[in-house]
Amino acid sequence: MPDAAATTIAVIRSSQSGLTGQDLTPTGTIHWNLVAPELIEAAIRRGEGRLADRGPFVAITSPHTGRSPNDKFLVKEPGSEADVDWGKVNQPISVEHFNVLLADVKQYLNGLPELFVQDLFCGADPAHRLSVRYILPNAWHAAFVRNMFIRPDQHELASFAPNFTVYHAPEYQADPARHGTRTGTFIVLNLAARTIIIGGTRYAGELKKAMFTVMNYMLPKAGVLSMHCSANIGAAGDTALFFGLSGTGKTTLSADPERDLIGDDEHGWSATGTFNFEGGCYAKVINLSPEGEPDIYQTTQMFGTILENVVLEPNHRRVEFENQSITENTRASYPLPYIRNHVPSGRGGQPKNVVFLTADAFGVLPPVAKLTREQAMYYFLSGYTAKVAGTERGVTEPQATFSACFGAVFLVWHPTKYAEMLGKLLTEHNAHVWLLNTGWSGGPYGLGKRMKLSYTRAMVHAALSGRLHEVKTEQDPVFGLHVPVEIQGVPTEILTPRKTWADTAAYDAQAAKLAAMFRKNFEKFGSVDSAIALAGPKG
Repeated sequence: MPDAAATTIAVIRSSQSGLTGQDLTPTGTIHWNLVAPELIEAAIRRGEGRLADRGPFVAITSPHTGRSPNDKFLVKEPGSEADVDWGKVNQPISVEHFNVLLADVKQYLNGLPELFVQDLFCGADPAHRLSVRYILPNAWHAAFVRNMFIRPDQHELASFAPNFTVYHAPEYQADPARHGTRTGTFIVLNLAARTIIIGGTRYAGELKKAMFTVMNYMLPKAGVLSMHCSANIGAAGDTALFFGLSGTGKTTLSADPERDLIGDDEHGWSATGTFNFEGGCYAKVINLSPEGEPDIYQTTQMFGTILENVVLEPNHRRVEFENQSITENTRASYPLPYIRNHVPSGRGGQPKNVVFLTADAFGVLPPVAKLTREQAMYYFLSGYTAKVAGTERGVTEPQATFSACFGAVFLVWHPTKYAEMLGKLLTEHNAHVWLLNTGWSGGPYGLGKRMKLSYTRAMVHAALSGRLHEVKTEQDPVFGLHVPVEIQGVPTEILTPRKTWADTAAYDAQAAKLAAMFRKNFEKFGSVDSAIALAGPKG
């Protein structure tokens, strides 16, 4: 039996109106806003996973071990229809199908023996945050969202009024004929109804990224740029942004012991500065080591961290970070305060520097370059990196990947809207923009070598400190980028990629090949300001 104090606290955490606003009448027990120890206890009791050495909770989400972008839909309704960039990313679903699916999911949730409710904020700036109610059947998923979003204070819970609701039904399978989905898996967003329903997948990342999609719609309407980037701040109060796709070093470079971390993934840029959407981090942990990423590694040894799809050594339950037998996309979810040099407010000033990260497996982009405003908008729209041979079946040579604004799968408006907002903010705040290649030098993947992390860190520090602002540059003849001729702590010969190749004719052919890929990709954006279009690679 719970003691009187525990019962009193539980009542304070709950909503005065219960779940009537969500049109739910559950027959089972409702667990309101449990904290991490209570949620982990419940997850263990319910057999949802197990504890690893040092205390993190381990969940397996098979068969889904990543997002299901082809099963994500936006409801096509009059209020937002004209704003949405409809297509492969933003697939339409009818209001009628949404209503049937929502009713069926509610009926399913009503019949479960237990539900876990978490009331959380999305957005560290009170002027632009959403109050989100998550309704979930699993304790570990509730612990995940509690890690990932901003946890209200006790006094804020007393008056919490959700303006967005997420219904989670990971074990429920949709009927495509009845519900208008593609498969049994569904991530459906109704922007007008401020409602999200997610089902048919246990992968926790859907709970986080669905809200990022919402912010990508709502913030630009309020004149705020939503960004898929990390952010940190220096001792002088200088804020820096890091954009980059998976594998480019976004999380690693932003978790800098010399700078304070604002957040590692999703931010807004408003008239008053930068703010994190989240209260936690969701880091990839494949091949994680205490030497390479000590701060992130430390979080994986802490109670309250959620580990997804990692393999445990059977005798001591230590995590085998190199083991990818379940998936290469192993993850750790932990509260931002687990990083010792985090920014408690989740907010920073106007960015002084913006860094675009790419891992160029073709080996032709310079390791660092300064961009003009037009080049910044061009490379932002391009969102380039490259997969290396062997990472996917059938990939035998470097494969270019272009993701608009470094997060195409989460955009709602046309990409040019976000690029125009970025260009305006760069001009207003006189921010410097850098392209940083963390990929290969001296040849493509298989012939060249990956840029040393120590060199990359030296380039980042030089850029953020202002030491590169007045350094002499040379313009790359193919890509038009302004490349510094010297940087302290970095060998001069690696700054100009062509000089690192033994076969310069092979470099020229590879550079021309990548430049053509850039130009071909840029055609999809249609009518773009000519100054921006001309800022790309020459051909």
